[in-house]
Amino acid sequence: MTELSGLQPATLLVHGGIERSQHAETSEALFLTSGFVYESAEEAAATFDGSLTRYQYSRFGNPTVAMLEQRLALIEGAEACRVTASGMAAVHAALLCHLKAGDRVVASRALFGSCHWIVSTLLPRFGIASEFVDGTDLEQWRAALARPAALVLLESPSNPMLEILDLAAIAALARAAGAITVVDNVFATPLGQKPLALGADVVVYSCTKHIDGQGRTLGGAVLGRKDWITDTLQPFLRNTGPALSPFNAWLLLKGLETLQLRLDAASRSAAALADLLAGRAEVERVWYPFRPDHPQVALARAQMRDGGTLVSFALRGGRPAAFAFMNALRLTAISNNLGDAKSMVTHPATTTHMRIGAEERARLGIGDGVVRLSVGLEDVADLAADLERGLTAAGQAAAGAL
Repeated sequence: MTELSGLQPATLLVHGGIERSQHAETSEALFLTSGFVYESAEEAAATFDGSLTRYQYSRFGNPTVAMLEQRLALIEGAEACRVTASGMAAVHAALLCHLKAGDRVVASRALFGSCHWIVSTLLPRFGIASEFVDGTDLEQWRAALARPAALVLLESPSNPMLEILDLAAIAALARAAGAITVVDNVFATPLGQKPLALGADVVVYSCTKHIDGQGRTLGGAVLGRKDWITDTLQPFLRNTGPALSPFNAWLLLKGLETLQLRLDAASRSAAALADLLAGRAEVERVWYPFRPDHPQVALARAQMRDGGTLVSFALRGGRPAAFAFMNALRLTAISNNLGDAKSMVTHPATTTHMRIGAEERARLGIGDGVVRLSVGLEDVADLAADLERGLTAAGQAAAGAL
């Protein structure tokens, strides 16, 4: 493997973790195999009792998958990484491997719908208490963590309202309460924000999003200290089986090679489109982390490399205006995915956050007029023209509703 010390992230994204076979291939090898063979019964026994380290079964480890884990750990600055079949498998594993009946979890209320369900519905079934707080309110964190807890879960920027949480302050409060801090860093990406450096213990990703970036595959990742990954997470993954396919791992390796290029381009376009949206009468409010009017802009600039590829905004006229906007688009696709090379738009209240209920959506500010835009790699002028087409339709719908 190439000596990697001192190399920049863009280089690690291309060379990190490469282990060439005896054939000295240029592209990472794809090992589509479920199992591995042994030279002798003694070698098999030694593999299973741990006295010999080698591959034994692709649910436990696979050369292609291992290359992805090593590359992700390098760019995250983590001691170790394990990947999973999806982002939700990563979140589920990171929580359930660490928790037991009688434990207590404190979570930011602003979570992706499925993450919210795990904390609010699944964990209590196993005797694990859960408490939600408003993530941007440090006083609520202090109150919730004034008594012991086992785990803190949050995402920053949050989905879909792009709230920015003070990772260092929350991690310090969690540590004092005896909890580990798990950060869903999917919106910021491993290049845009470094939760471990800010005090977090574990970082989770849906690799389906920016890491693949081309809408091809599902995948997830959990990163943290080597001892926690090896002793706590790995037994859970081995015995519950949310293994990532080697083929999907190979696709994610290919996606990582262009991650920085894609993020830089999409983030520039997102910033420009956020400004465009903010200047339109049809738009009531825009949320973009690096805009001066974002409520946590100073914190965003302290924690993040750039404002990211997501923009959320509220249209005057509520759901009719939002639907009219989306239906008028010709270039931007309607999809609940994000982080793709293609620009995508979604209506969180009726899709990604529909099942958390109207009361919780209201508490989070996810109104019927809110739209989430994931900016892709199209020419920004073409995207601007597409958004303007949608805004005209939204304005007409809002006027018709008056």
